[in-house]
Amino acid sequence: MSSEILRRLEARDHTLWPDGNVAANRLGWLDMPRRMLDQARVLRSFAASVDQDTIVLLGMGGSSLGPAVLAAVRDQLGDWSGRRVVVCDTTDPSTVAALPLEDAFIIVSSKSGTTLEANVLFSYARSRVADPARYAVVTDPGTPLGLQAGELGIRHVFENQPDIGGRYSVLSLFGLVPAALMGYDVAELCERALDADREEAVALGADMGQAALAGRDKTTIVVGEQIRSFGLWVEQLIAESTGKQGGGCVPVPTTEEEGGDDRHVLGVAIDGPGGLGAEFFRFELAVAIAGHALGIDPFDEPNVAESKANTLRVLSALPLPSLESSAPEDMMALVAAQVRPRDYVSLQAYLPYGQDDQLEALRRRVRDANDQLAVTAGYGPRFLHSTGQLHKGGPNSIIAVQLVRSTPSAELAVPGEPYDFPTLIDAQSIGDHESLVAHNRRVIRIELDELTEIG
Repeated sequence: MSSEILRRLEARDHTLWPDGNVAANRLGWLDMPRRMLDQARVLRSFAASVDQDTIVLLGMGGSSLGPAVLAAVRDQLGDWSGRRVVVCDTTDPSTVAALPLEDAFIIVSSKSGTTLEANVLFSYARSRVADPARYAVVTDPGTPLGLQAGELGIRHVFENQPDIGGRYSVLSLFGLVPAALMGYDVAELCERALDADREEAVALGADMGQAALAGRDKTTIVVGEQIRSFGLWVEQLIAESTGKQGGGCVPVPTTEEEGGDDRHVLGVAIDGPGGLGAEFFRFELAVAIAGHALGIDPFDEPNVAESKANTLRVLSALPLPSLESSAPEDMMALVAAQVRPRDYVSLQAYLPYGQDDQLEALRRRVRDANDQLAVTAGYGPRFLHSTGQLHKGGPNSIIAVQLVRSTPSAELAVPGEPYDFPTLIDAQSIGDHESLVAHNRRVIRIELDELTEIG
């Protein structure tokens, strides 16, 4: 069975997925390891031409999560000293203000070239660093971002093959341009991907989908502490690909074993940074086939645009509306009062980056206080471009907990816009709140300044 499904996938058989699927324009990732192997020398030459020791990547969703994982795993498992890498996929003003742009080479990544967050971050970066030689752009052919880069005189404009969705793009230019700058052997990443056991990956995906159909829809990905960041990438891949039509797999990355009759447990092990190539491709194959097993299109994202549109609508009618919220000391009791069997909690922190350990501790605390309930945690607005698809389009078993700042952040202007970064991130949380409520999701909104305030 796995062999036949793999044969059909490699033959680009669109009938693997339901009628009306967008696979015809989304299967380019299948060719990427071989195509990018041929580009490895070019990317190595480009990386050698960059003088700066710090790399700042500005992007959202698949354009940024893959590079974020590459950077984190390199630092944990690598045995070389490479460039410092900072990935910014947030509009949090304190995180943006702290970016080390003055001494950095800056990559702007956006498949569509119209992503709001990437565009405002690019505008902000140019207000601090005007030299076009200090930038590279990765985008699809003919996008507004690519055209703007040409007008600005940015020499390094990488046009990606367009038939690849963002979450499947890590082994394309979106992932491998940053990887080359980080010091990765791009050829090794591609070779390891080509060596991946494709039949095993197909079986993995089929099992994942069948488990969800049987009620074990909390796909629990157990990763080692040193590769904890890999869970971030695979979480968005599974959630955005399968969470639709009221069903799907709810990915729960964890470094600990977690049990429950709604769990389907997968393990991930990586033998050094180069091993990421195999795991990236393995899970891309698996999740595409999980979509086949579930009877959904794993390549579209019908609910992602909702929160984007809501954000723009909220920003067009300033001042921002106020939403009812609760005190941090009440959060645990509010969650416990709403939990039903087979639910999951999504902790959504519209807070400054750098609180990963505190957020993970809170995730475990909520899990343990609710009989090993599946709990996920992430930063907003990052998840709006990834796991947010699952929150609105997947099973209605979510309790969404928005964690937002109670004290206004310091002003940080968005050049050329009538709003600043604090207003933008607040508008994003409000827009997503409206989208969640419109889908009859349960939402708890907590205002706080520190995660330690949660009682």
